[in-house]
Amino acid sequence: MNVWKISWQNIKSKPLYTALSVFSLALSIALLLGMQQLKTSFKHQIENNLGTIDLVIGAKGSPLQLVLASVLHLDNPTGNISYKEVKKISKNPFIKTAVPISYGDNYKGFRIIGTTNAFRKLYNSELEKGRDVNASLEVVIGHIVAKELKLTIGDTFLSAHGLVEAAIETHDEKFVVVGILKPTQKVIDRLIISNLESIWHLHEDESHTEDHSEHSEENHKKHPNEKDKEITSLLVSFKNPRGFLTVPRTINEQTNMQAALPKYELDKLYEYMGLGFKTITWIAYLILIIAGLTIFISLYKMVKERAFDLALLRTYGATRFQLIKMVVYEGFTITFVAFAIGLLLVKIVLPLLLKFTGITFNGNVLKELPFQDILQIALVIFIIIIVSITIAIYPIVKMKISEILSNEK
Repeated sequence: MNVWKISWQNIKSKPLYTALSVFSLALSIALLLGMQQLKTSFKHQIENNLGTIDLVIGAKGSPLQLVLASVLHLDNPTGNISYKEVKKISKNPFIKTAVPISYGDNYKGFRIIGTTNAFRKLYNSELEKGRDVNASLEVVIGHIVAKELKLTIGDTFLSAHGLVEAAIETHDEKFVVVGILKPTQKVIDRLIISNLESIWHLHEDESHTEDHSEHSEENHKKHPNEKDKEITSLLVSFKNPRGFLTVPRTINEQTNMQAALPKYELDKLYEYMGLGFKTITWIAYLILIIAGLTIFISLYKMVKERAFDLALLRTYGATRFQLIKMVVYEGFTITFVAFAIGLLLVKIVLPLLLKFTGITFNGNVLKELPFQDILQIALVIFIIIIVSITIAIYPIVKMKISEILSNEK
């Protein structure tokens, strides 16, 4: 007797129950895997992208917005601050390194940052090709930027004003690629890094009138006066923990700038988001239980409705174990198909949802879910299905062939 063939025929004979079982189980699996992947990815971004950054100094506003813009490069900055003032702050004896960054432009959605060559040291990033930036309008690009935009050493491009991709307000002067960074799996992989002078030059042009346009070339050849220049923020690393006790309070109380602790702000954000993750996860488990109940009802219904056929198979030599295997095959076939669909939904739908909701990261924010997490969720599903199958086969275990055959009219 071909047990597998009979199980497959049973599955095809009740398409509604089968479809409902597969859909509900696949939905719960997709939610569980999706939430776990988002949690893993977000935690990775916090831990991996902080680098050696202990403090972010920027314009007054939301400290979380300042951290997201300056550390994860996901939000708009809170404003600009005086470069002259932060240079004074960087001389504080508790500060080990102070790296300025300046925003304002992008190329095809990838942000262009004006900074110093010390910036990539925050992420232990190394050059794969080329050299560091030595002059205005030179850039070193991250691995993802080079890969997605097909850029290499010597290529040039025009930047667009703002932090999102746009075809308008494109600057006239071209950037030239002088270096490409090795992949780091950090936020620097998706950045275009120039020097501060490049950003200042480009935005000085915006304030020039047509009457002074003939002097622009001469101005660009000069080193810009740092007096009254502005930057977006300052990324600070402390020499020792004592810096945490004095520097942030001094800046927040005695200047027109704000100091934000990135680890504190991102941990707080993760805690808030954790409530949403937990809520959706519990909903997913509820759907999973309903899916298990649906599979149980489907299998139990099959066993009860086909009791005469099963009893007849016993009289023709089928063992009780073969009948149990038939039910087990049916249950695990549905589970396997649902798990495959759930995985496919996570792989395809989750990135699309992030894209359509405006959360475009241009790269490696979504991390692959560790096999251990997938195995853990699969184990929970396995237990629920085993319980469903165990209860559903109870009539087969207690089957009395003579009574079933005699009662059948």
